[in-house]
Amino acid sequence: MTAGDRREQLGSGDLITLVSDVGPVPMNVGAVLFVAGGGDEDAATVEATFARRLTSIRRLQQRLATPRRGLGRPYWVDDSDFDVRAHLARVRCPSPGDRDAALAIAVDAVTRPLPRSRPLWRAVVVTGLIDDHTGLVLVLHHVVADGIGGLAVLARLVDGADAAGPADDTAAPPRGRFVDRVSERFRTLRRLPHRVARIRGGWAELGRGRGGWAPPCSLNAATGPRRKVMTVDVGLDGVRAAGRRSGATVNDVLLVAVTGALAELLRERKEFPQELVVSVPVSARSSATSGHLGNQVGVMPVRVPLVGSFQERLTTVSGVTRVQKMRTRGTSSALIGPLFRILAALRLFRWFVDRQRLVNSFLTNLPGPPGQFVIAGAPITGITPITVTAGNVGVAFAALSYAGTLTVTIIVDPDVVPEVRELAAALHEQFRAAIE
Repeated sequence: MTAGDRREQLGSGDLITLVSDVGPVPMNVGAVLFVAGGGDEDAATVEATFARRLTSIRRLQQRLATPRRGLGRPYWVDDSDFDVRAHLARVRCPSPGDRDAALAIAVDAVTRPLPRSRPLWRAVVVTGLIDDHTGLVLVLHHVVADGIGGLAVLARLVDGADAAGPADDTAAPPRGRFVDRVSERFRTLRRLPHRVARIRGGWAELGRGRGGWAPPCSLNAATGPRRKVMTVDVGLDGVRAAGRRSGATVNDVLLVAVTGALAELLRERKEFPQELVVSVPVSARSSATSGHLGNQVGVMPVRVPLVGSFQERLTTVSGVTRVQKMRTRGTSSALIGPLFRILAALRLFRWFVDRQRLVNSFLTNLPGPPGQFVIAGAPITGITPITVTAGNVGVAFAALSYAGTLTVTIIVDPDVVPEVRELAAALHEQFRAAIE
């Protein structure tokens, strides 16, 4: 390292993400931006702007470095060989050039590992879409940013973004790794009372173990390397209104809608569970800028009943989540972090997630911008989030609100859940029942 370098150790949430990356698909997250204007000249302008703004984010010019054993956690360091062209590709969408075909390209980009020897991201410009659009696919390893951090990155790519400040202002000046390690030990001791309090709060966020294991069902089977996605769009105002009628949040409505769709799928498979458990990430962020990326999140497993009308189930769920969120948000990481690190150290993490009986599915919900973004003078008409399923969870959901539309992406392993189209149709009907 040179005297001008800055480096930042991984936080505890980042470390959990890194040790969890042991499955058949990498721990990547992605988003597809659909930009109006699909000509070659339009695509070239958007691509040039996209590339220039990506390189303004410091974290995207850094790679992970691993110190010698016993000298602390991995840390970020400037990549002296950084070349944006190694991260950016242009692909012409195959026939029929519709949104599903563009999403297939995005899924391929998300499910391919990112080389650890360079900054952990890639981008793909997708041309040839039939609706006169260009697709922009951005893929980040989850250790770079969680969902909120990813939105902060996207916000720096659009017209009007303030790119004057440093993209990563949290890194510490260089010091010896031994000094870093000793300092970390002292900080751990000073924070011990706070950690005890967080453990108590985390137990509440996890639901205090109520209800035991998640119900067994065929959705929970060890997943392989393939993924497929479909999306369902619904008006955000209608979802909000449906929630208000039951004193519920948008996230509560989503929980009831996705589990209702899963219940319909399971009924077709002649399975009739009375409830399902869905894990929801809970942000612990105090900052949401591209200068404060990484992972600051806990998890909240929610037991969602499958019996009763949509409104009856929604009332029950809103009561459950209200209780679980009474403590400090994101504190469950104080419990799951040490457990995951121990399992990883014993090389048992993959065995654990392939056999876990804690949750049936995952739901991520990100509140995006209320207005429409523009890049290189062209409006971004839609944003689709893409996450990956892990372990024995065959289907997961990622939701993002943007410019008045709530887009829900259904992510499946097609070998475990081939009925993705039927699941999308069932989710659409659940939203219709909620809003009517």
